Amino acid sequence: MTSPTQTPYDRIGGADGVRQLVKAFYDLVETEPEGAPLRVMHNQGNGLAHAREAQFMFLSGFLGGPQLYVEQHHHSNVRQMHSHLAIGEVEAQSWLACMGKALEKTADEDTRRMLMQTFQRVATALRNKPEADNPLKVTSA
Repeated sequence: MTSPTQTPYDRIGGADGVRQLVKAFYDLVETEPEGAPLRVMHNQGNGLAHAREAQFMFLSGFLGGPQLYVEQHHHSNVRQMHSHLAIGEVEAQSWLACMGKALEKTADEDTRRMLMQTFQRVATALRNKPEADNPLKVTSA
């Protein structure tokens, strides 16, 4: 049973748990259809290997553990980190779908629920692309 005073970092298993979450997430991004928008985005940037390490560093601090991303980049402003990317509903939902599946593999139900609520807010806040500009958007006839 988890204590209400535990950080999400502790609840997910510390550094090892965050590493497992990031691995499960990016393995899904690389192989699952719902990860396709993220694969495209990362392959236009620094690549998935870079993203795996950056996400581990960021999530460590974001979840209440060591501030690894801040130590290296001197900030943890998630909007600033993603400002060079066009993020619309498709990309946000892709990220959330892969993260939801990764959490199913790595976290208990209460931790999954808590983190997905937080991740939903972050994904919504990062959207910066009008849907009309989204070539991957599916429209109904």
